[in-house]
Amino acid sequence: MTIKKYIPNFVTLLNLLCGSIAVIFAVHNNFIATSAFVFLGIFFDFFDGLLARKLNVQSALGVQLDSLADMVTSGLVPGIVMYKLIAMSIDAPEVVTQKEWNAHFSFSDLNIAPIALIGLCITLASSYRLAKFNIDEDQQTYFKGLPTPANTLLILSLPLIIEFQNNSFATSLILNQWFLIGMTLLSCYLLNSKIKLFALKFKDFSITNNKFRYLLIVLTIGLLVFFHFLAIPIIILLYIILSLIKNN
Repeated sequence: MTIKKYIPNFVTLLNLLCGSIAVIFAVHNNFIATSAFVFLGIFFDFFDGLLARKLNVQSALGVQLDSLADMVTSGLVPGIVMYKLIAMSIDAPEVVTQKEWNAHFSFSDLNIAPIALIGLCITLASSYRLAKFNIDEDQQTYFKGLPTPANTLLILSLPLIIEFQNNSFATSLILNQWFLIGMTLLSCYLLNSKIKLFALKFKDFSITNNKFRYLLIVLTIGLLVFFHFLAIPIIILLYIILSLIKNN
């Protein structure tokens, strides 16, 4: 028994660790740190599968562990972030008022805004999508619906646009509760839609077989340079459009 069989699973656990830390920061409204740890988790998520294939140590355990890690990093985190954004848009108070550790608890202390809970639908939709992916043998060369990491980047781009873009129109739009609810519903639909999206894995590097991948990469770099975090929603839309063109 060689140690190399454990390396991909260790990298997957690093993804889970990053996602767990991101949850803590999201709960405390620190969306910059949340995004940093999610980006790092998605990085580990990309390389665990690559390492498993390169080391030829793919396993059923690794597949399940990968989905469990994704459920936190790319499922729970975006749901919490959306909950927080909706709560901010309606000026909802903190969930629990500050009390002493040994103080008597009362449900009257809870200040949950029911409408903000809609944001957690993203977590539910992500869970459903990951479960379907695990039992769907067709999704080897393409994705059916938006992958959870891509959806997470879409959701996390919203607070980052507010923080860094200094665009009053974008900020007012993002902090509109109806826009956020619409984004939540769109996110849930895209995650579990039947739209076929090409995978970004390269079997070879020929232009003929990868022209849409290369085009997406080039456009992504250009959009990020010029629009920064505002580019992320555009890139997701572009990914969907290019996939539809490729499939027709």
